[in-house]
Amino acid sequence: MKTKVDPDECIACGVCTDSCPSVYTMEDDYAVAIEGEVSGEDEECVRQAMSDCPVEAISIDE
Repeated sequence: MKTKVDPDECIACGVCTDSCPSVYTMEDDYAVAIEGEVSGEDEECVRQAMSDCPVEAISIDE
């Protein structure tokens, strides 16, 4: 699984960085996701971050 944050949609609320800090970090005025594959242990928190994002800026590519 891979994940990304759309910088045009992100409002930098921090929900994803709180839910899954090993995958998402804040950079300038928006969140960014790690490059490459998400580890199996982080898949659940990535799904939670995507679900909790108030502007649906997070996507997952399985």
